[in-house]
Amino acid sequence: MNAETKQEPLNNQSDTSEEKWGYDLYPERRGEKYNPSFARIAFLGEGRESSDKVKCEKNVWNCVQNSPLVKLMLSALKSSGCEVDLKRHVSCEVCDVTVNGGYDSELNQVVVCQNVSRSQGMTQAVLTHELIHMFDHCRNKLDFTNLEHLACTEIRAANLTHCSFMSSMIQGDSSPIHIAKSHQDCVKTKAMYSVMSVRRVTKEEAAGVVERVFDRCYNDLEPIGRRMRRNSLDMHKAYRERFLYGYD
Repeated sequence: MNAETKQEPLNNQSDTSEEKWGYDLYPERRGEKYNPSFARIAFLGEGRESSDKVKCEKNVWNCVQNSPLVKLMLSALKSSGCEVDLKRHVSCEVCDVTVNGGYDSELNQVVVCQNVSRSQGMTQAVLTHELIHMFDHCRNKLDFTNLEHLACTEIRAANLTHCSFMSSMIQGDSSPIHIAKSHQDCVKTKAMYSVMSVRRVTKEEAAGVVERVFDRCYNDLEPIGRRMRRNSLDMHKAYRERFLYGYD
């Protein structure tokens, strides 16, 4: 599970080993039904899967109607020939608590973890992040079994949607005296851990592949066209400017 069109090609060598590719984090992807233990029901408030699913689907719908970033991503996908059908392409599911969402490239489906992404804000972040993966898969036919392709789309998702100055501070990538490259460091860190969560690779291997493709993928800003700053009007500006990129 789990850039710009004219980007120079990445290494085309794919890893054909039969690794799980993160499916162990998404039990419902394997056809399993989540059955919480009595202890998890009593102490962690689990056992509300049906109501959590309804709330998650409501949050998804509200984001589709109201979030400038989600609407922009859906517009870009439609203009690229990959229109999203919410019932087909977005699924609310119970996941491992270490993840809040995912993109299943085999089914071309975004997963929102209903037991983790409980608020509309978290749902918006998950949808935007995973729809970037869907966009990359649609426009560039990424091979998600290729570590360089995987690293590239994780770099783009972190770059376009996550790494504000506050985020980099929380991750330990920035401080008041370390500002110049804080955003890049934040993107590298988030992309590295995303690769590690999907593939069973070491931290050194994940960092190495992120570094190899970083410049190309970091400078690819489609389809949002800008890096988001926290507490700014950037998402609204990006949505208004979508026509400049040929999106409806």
